[in-house]
Amino acid sequence: MDLFSRSWTALRTAVADLPDKDFEQPSGCAGWLVRDLVCHLVIDAQDVLITLVTPADSEPTADAVTYWHVADEAPTGDDPLDALIVRLAAAYEEVGLLKFHLDDVGAAAGRAAELADPAALVSTQDMVLTARDYLDAYVLEWTLHHLDLIAHLPGTPGPPSEGLARSRALLEQIAGAAFPASFTDPDALLVGTGRRPPTDAERAELGELAAKLPLVLG
Repeated sequence: MDLFSRSWTALRTAVADLPDKDFEQPSGCAGWLVRDLVCHLVIDAQDVLITLVTPADSEPTADAVTYWHVADEAPTGDDPLDALIVRLAAAYEEVGLLKFHLDDVGAAAGRAAELADPAALVSTQDMVLTARDYLDAYVLEWTLHHLDLIAHLPGTPGPPSEGLARSRALLEQIAGAAFPASFTDPDALLVGTGRRPPTDAERAELGELAAKLPLVLG
């Protein structure tokens, strides 16, 4: 629960500190500018708020690992929601408005997470999870998007080290195998989710795991 808050706060702080011109730079999400990614974070924050106030009365059907499904191929941008994000982001004529919206909704999502009962059962996407597992799954979401944010912005602070480590552990559980010890946590996440291709040396080290990659999470 605490790691969710630290990862989310670090990501929102990084966005708040960006100069306006950086919002027109590409992000690590294929086809999305930084402004599109930040708009997506607003939607994510809304999802957190909605889920934490959507109780469930059945036993859990998923946890922080099985919350994620692995798609057969990377998104092309043709998905209606992906296309909507780009249009919504463009509608923010001033970067300050987008920053304010993320700060406003994002802070509310953060407070809701801090107040949530870890054992409470919540429902989202036809799944039932404990609030603890749901927020744990979002550590991976925040960490990956923090890496997306800084992909072309050298000098911008990255995700907390403990968030990177937890996200790697989650990704390894999803993959059913550990990444080589020589891989840093960011490299394991970037290569593992297809955000960058492995080098020839990395592919050799990955061995059989290479055949499972990339893990396109949704």
